[in-house]
Amino acid sequence: MKVSIIIAVYNEAGTVRTLLEQVWAQPLPQAAAREIIIIESNSTDGSRDIVAEFAARHAGTALSRIRVIHEDRPYGKGHAIRAGLAAASGDIRLIQDADLEYDVADYPALLGPIVEGRAAFVLGNRHAGPGHWEIRQFARMGGIVFRVLFNAMFNCRLADPTTMYKVFRAECLEGLSFTCDRFDFDFELLGKLIRAGFTPLEVPVSYKARSFDEGKKIRIVRDGARGVFAILRLGLMIPRRERSAPAAAPPQQVHTDAIGPASWSTRK
Repeated sequence: MKVSIIIAVYNEAGTVRTLLEQVWAQPLPQAAAREIIIIESNSTDGSRDIVAEFAARHAGTALSRIRVIHEDRPYGKGHAIRAGLAAASGDIRLIQDADLEYDVADYPALLGPIVEGRAAFVLGNRHAGPGHWEIRQFARMGGIVFRVLFNAMFNCRLADPTTMYKVFRAECLEGLSFTCDRFDFDFELLGKLIRAGFTPLEVPVSYKARSFDEGKKIRIVRDGARGVFAILRLGLMIPRRERSAPAAAPPQQVHTDAIGPASWSTRK
């Protein structure tokens, strides 16, 4: 079993070194092989050098492999994640931010239901995590709007549809295509997986919000409006598939060969 961990990086020099080392060191269920795919979007703060040093220092191990994709400019987080998904070759795909808002110690909880065959698609629920994560007033109101609107448009009852942690089996993406380049990609990915018949299992995760001064990149007006438009557009346009996705799959056997060349059957 292989897990592809997809990390978009743009101007995260203050956190990306620590985050990458945490991802590298975090044990995975059943000692699964890991593929770390880093999409570096031509940062101006030295993040590209940090990523290069990390990749060089950890190259050549049997159970972990690092692949770095260099973009010539920042096209948006969604564009970077799409590039990472296209390059991934793991049996399971896990999306990870380059900041330290989320805790990689939650990987076992996120991956466990998939590895054990209890789910095909898992979301990290910040609201159910340990403690009470601090959230600013505008973010609280925006989160409520997104949650209510998304649940209404996609006929579901998700507690945290805006979470970064999205983990799913590779075959969940078969037959899907994506076009969103910015933060609206989160809704596109989630909406299309749900319409494809994959009901996400939400598990509690830890979360510590950072401020705009600390590097948070989402913009309230621009990205908020884009998110609302994306939910409405996707909710009205994405067809519902007739097939239902399997809720579980037999646990996979672990093997230790290095991850080979990328393959992705999803149409672009």
